[in-house]
Amino acid sequence: MNDGAQNLNEKIPAEKALKELLLASIKEQRSQRRWKIFFRLCYLLVIIAVFFGIRSGLSHASDSYDKLKPHAALVTIDDEISAKSDANADDLIESLDAAFSDSNTMAVILSINSPGGSPVQANEVYNEMKRLRQAYPKIKLYAVCSDVCASGAYYIAAGADEIYVNSSSLVGSIGVLMDGFGFVGTMDKLGIQRRLATAGDHKGFMDPFSPENESDKLYLQSMLDDLHNQFINSVKAGRGKRLKDDPDLFSGLVWTGDRAVQLGLADGIGSVRDVARNFIKTDNIIDYTQKQGPLEGLMTALGSSSAKTFARVVGLSPAPHWQ
Repeated sequence: MNDGAQNLNEKIPAEKALKELLLASIKEQRSQRRWKIFFRLCYLLVIIAVFFGIRSGLSHASDSYDKLKPHAALVTIDDEISAKSDANADDLIESLDAAFSDSNTMAVILSINSPGGSPVQANEVYNEMKRLRQAYPKIKLYAVCSDVCASGAYYIAAGADEIYVNSSSLVGSIGVLMDGFGFVGTMDKLGIQRRLATAGDHKGFMDPFSPENESDKLYLQSMLDDLHNQFINSVKAGRGKRLKDDPDLFSGLVWTGDRAVQLGLADGIGSVRDVARNFIKTDNIIDYTQKQGPLEGLMTALGSSSAKTFARVVGLSPAPHWQ
């Protein structure tokens, strides 16, 4: 009986040691597998980056060759106009400056597809367009609108010498918008009390959780009217006598391309290539729009999902997990 108990006691530590050895081996294999996946992912990223780099290099080489010949310089706005978007004033101004300053630029085409955005960003681009037109009087600036050229986007377009649209483009929306919500009634129903402390009579201006104040509404309206008048004056300065006398012209309505031409908001129907061929007399169009480099664009495209995958591979976070 004692011999059996002794054999059993000796057997249990042996099985435990074997089990620990097997678990250690499995962990080691998993770790090796993770590192293999990690290195393969790195190799794949390097190959993709090299591929895009070669492609970009070939494209730039071709562009550089064509750039040495007379050409139409293209700058594109294809996003909401905002300091945080691709259509931000700094990049657009840099693109326009590069386009105008090139000695082989015959004319500049600003291709626009945007619903509008920041009045400040639009105003900065508009003012730079006016400056460049004065600094380079021999270089004409065309705006070409595709799907949408509304609000702040049209503000910018009005700074061009001429504007061309598609028959089905949506153009105009010459107005200013500021919207929000009021939650006072909902809070009353839920029994929620708003506790707001301010220093300054109007520091809680248009607070969505407080009752509307008539003086605040009047002040807001006067501010929007000021911005609207700036918009109207800029359009009138850009379009001049081409604008028709229509009571709805600055009402905030949006127009089709055909109607925009009738109202004098645009000069005719045409695409980027139409303008280049028919007015600038060239098929050579060089894009000056500031863009991300190939590797930066690749990393942006991969996004946060790849970062999470990388973290899981190297064991920095559990998989799957809730966020």
